[in-house]
Amino acid sequence: MDEIYCGPAPTPATLPASWNTDAAAAVLCLLLIALYAMRGERDRRAAFALAVLLVAALFMSPLCALTAALFSARAVHHVLLVAVAAPLLAASFPTRSGGRPRGLALLVALHGLVFWAWHAPALYDAAIRSPGLYWLMQLSLLGTGVLLWRAVLRDTRTGAALLVLLATVVQMGFLGALLTFAREPLYQAHFLTTAAFGLDPRQDQQLAGLVMWVPAALPYLAAALYLAFVRLGAGTAEPRAG
Repeated sequence: MDEIYCGPAPTPATLPASWNTDAAAAVLCLLLIALYAMRGERDRRAAFALAVLLVAALFMSPLCALTAALFSARAVHHVLLVAVAAPLLAASFPTRSGGRPRGLALLVALHGLVFWAWHAPALYDAAIRSPGLYWLMQLSLLGTGVLLWRAVLRDTRTGAALLVLLATVVQMGFLGALLTFAREPLYQAHFLTTAAFGLDPRQDQQLAGLVMWVPAALPYLAAALYLAFVRLGAGTAEPRAG
C-alpha cells in the first residue's frame, strides 16, 4: 500500500508519538502570520492566535497521523478546518462593514462543491497519497471556507447570512447521511487501517458520516444564534430590497 500523507497509519500505541514535521505545514502557518502582520485586525489577535494554533495542530499533531488510519478522523479534521479554523481566520481580517456581497449563492455552491468533490472516493484516495493534491484539497477547503465566513460576517442582511449557514449545514449533513447509510465501505485507503482501533471500514465510514451530520452543524448553528442575538436583539434594521 502506498504511504498516505501524514505518514504510515498509526496504531493506538504509536499514535502519541506520531507528530508530523512536514515543512509545508510550518510554511502555511508562517504565511498566515505574515499576512496577519500586514493586514490583520489588531484587536482580533486572540481569534487569529487560536486559528494558527488550530491549523498547526491539524497538520502537525497526531491527529494528522490518525487521519491516515481512520476516515472518521479525516472527517473531524475537515470539519475543524472549515467550521472552526476558517471562521476564526475570517474574523481576524478586516471586512467592509455592511453591504450585500455579490455572488453569495455561487459562493455557497462553490464551497459545497469543493467539500463534496474531495470526499468522492477516487479523488479522496488520490489526494491523500499525493502531497500536491493533498495540499490542494486542504487549501481549497480552507480557502473557500474563509471566503464563505467572510461573506457571512460582512452581509448586513441577517436573513441572508442565516440562509448561507443553513445551506452549508444542509449540504454537509446530506453528505454525512449518505456516508452513514452507505451499504458498503467506499474509501479503499482505509480498508486495512481501521482494525487497530476496533472498527471495521464500514463502521469507520458511518462514524465519519455522523461527524458530518451532527457535530459539524454545531459551529454553524452557534454562529446563526450569535448573529440573530447580536443583530436582531440589538434592533438592527434589515435593509429594504430594491
